[in-house]
Amino acid sequence: MRWSLKLKIRFLLLATISGFIIALDQLTKMYIHTQFRLGESRNVIAGLFDLTYIRNPGAAFGIFSTAHAGFRGPFFMMIPVIAVCFILYVLWKTPDSDRLQTFALSLVFGGAIGNYIDRIRFGYVIDFLLFYYPKDVTILGRHYRGPLEWPAFNVADSAIVCGITILLALISLKKEVKKASS
Repeated sequence: MRWSLKLKIRFLLLATISGFIIALDQLTKMYIHTQFRLGESRNVIAGLFDLTYIRNPGAAFGIFSTAHAGFRGPFFMMIPVIAVCFILYVLWKTPDSDRLQTFALSLVFGGAIGNYIDRIRFGYVIDFLLFYYPKDVTILGRHYRGPLEWPAFNVADSAIVCGITILLALISLKKEVKKASS
């Protein structure tokens, strides 16, 4: 019974964290979709950050956006399902005490579902967070030539990147601990 309870808590954490990510992602995308015209940009931090309504037919940061639609459609409908199944499998195998890994997996899970909802509804993902450097900028005494623009992204993309970063850090730490103990 105790094992079952811990398993339920682990999956409850997944549902809570990923549910929050999905809700925040969909709320922000719906706001952009209903309050902005396609391509419209509103400055938030001068010379650094805009909200800009972009429709992304590709993956994160526009990867595969120019691929043939015959490839893109099936690929982007299949990959999130595989990713979600893989995450559930890994979570099943995750030790009960590894809350950080559960948290990271939940971020990736929620982000994958958030973008998948867009693909099902619209056939593209709504992106709107746009960071950039102006034409020339000096940061901490170092001069950079611009314009430099990071591809637009959304809350789901952010959750996926944060979750994967945490997972990679955990893998690296586990390798270091194993290496030090041998």
